[in-house]
Amino acid sequence: MSTAGYSRRRAIALAGAGTVGVAAIGAAGVRSFTPPPGNAVAFAGEHQAGIVTPAQDRLHFVAFDVITKDRNRLVQLLKDWTAAATRMASGRDAGEIGAVNGVPEAPPDDTGEALGLPPANLTITVGFGATLFRDADGRDRFGIADRLPPALDDLPHFPGDVLDAALGGGDLCVQACADDPQVAVHAIRNLARIGMGTVSVRWSQLGFGRTSSTSTAQATPRNLFGFKDGTANLKLEEAALLEQHLWVQPGDGPDWMTGGAYLVTRKIRMIIETWDRSSLSEQETIVGRHKGTGAPLGMAGEFDEPDPRVLPEGSHVRLAHPDLNGGARLLRRGYNFVDGSDGLGRLDAGLFFIAYQRDPRKQFVPVQLSLSRHDEMNEYLKPVSLALFACPPGVGGAEDFWGRALFS
Repeated sequence: MSTAGYSRRRAIALAGAGTVGVAAIGAAGVRSFTPPPGNAVAFAGEHQAGIVTPAQDRLHFVAFDVITKDRNRLVQLLKDWTAAATRMASGRDAGEIGAVNGVPEAPPDDTGEALGLPPANLTITVGFGATLFRDADGRDRFGIADRLPPALDDLPHFPGDVLDAALGGGDLCVQACADDPQVAVHAIRNLARIGMGTVSVRWSQLGFGRTSSTSTAQATPRNLFGFKDGTANLKLEEAALLEQHLWVQPGDGPDWMTGGAYLVTRKIRMIIETWDRSSLSEQETIVGRHKGTGAPLGMAGEFDEPDPRVLPEGSHVRLAHPDLNGGARLLRRGYNFVDGSDGLGRLDAGLFFIAYQRDPRKQFVPVQLSLSRHDEMNEYLKPVSLALFACPPGVGGAEDFWGRALFS
């Protein structure tokens, strides 16, 4: 649809909204930052919501390719996305008119499947891929190549990876997390609808059952291997550690990323049928924790600090421990997935790994190299995707939008 055609349809819808619709939306195009309802997460802030936000139960993650060559059109999309995300995070429709308040002759500017549902702690987080700055052919499509952060450099190949190019990369990413799967899907669906003609979906992933806690108020969840996952994760209450390990600091790179974080995603298929035939003692030796309590082997409590030197040499907990990785720590907020079966009588299931950090070159890369080379769990894992994005800081007010500092 042309921009002119869209504008005409929008005008028709606005005209038909009537007094009720106008009162509901206020001035067209102006975002409201009124306090959200009790089960909503504030959208605006120093950092993007959805990073240290207490991890919700459901995920819809999508990567987009930008298909326009027009910089102004891309910037307008980011403005439109920010406005829509603000509304949806507070439990409102994605558009100014909504799913049912327009005239019948015009398409609604919200798809409607979240009508009557609460915000469900929805967060929407955006990131930029390296190909947004310079595409695969080396072209600077949008005049921002000189603002590419060095930390967004290509990740190395990790031993054991069997990557599917169709499941990685992307110019833009959007992470929608919520406690209701329909709310998360609604958010992604409407951003994709708004972006039609400017972006196209490259790949996406649904997730359930968070596999990490990002707050001390949350109990540690379990992954599909049945073990507590993310016991030693960074938590939102640990402000000093977040400054050290999560948030990009002044001088780390280009100024537009200060207050942001780098996001690594990794789809890891678990060979659960083989794992399920392993003995309990073998499983615990491979993980380095007791399956029931989550305590490190030889210890009583889940949060007892292990000495990695006394854990089994090839155990996951030992190899991922900060003491053996130059102090590197990550903030993880991954999800389980089950994507049907593989056609061979096995579940296509596993972990959609999500990790935020200050610099992947100093954090994710060394930890993952250690794990991919020595982790005994690799016998039961098949990593099939890998992607890296730069997530800018949060938006600060009604005139701000995702990436404003990058494109200013």
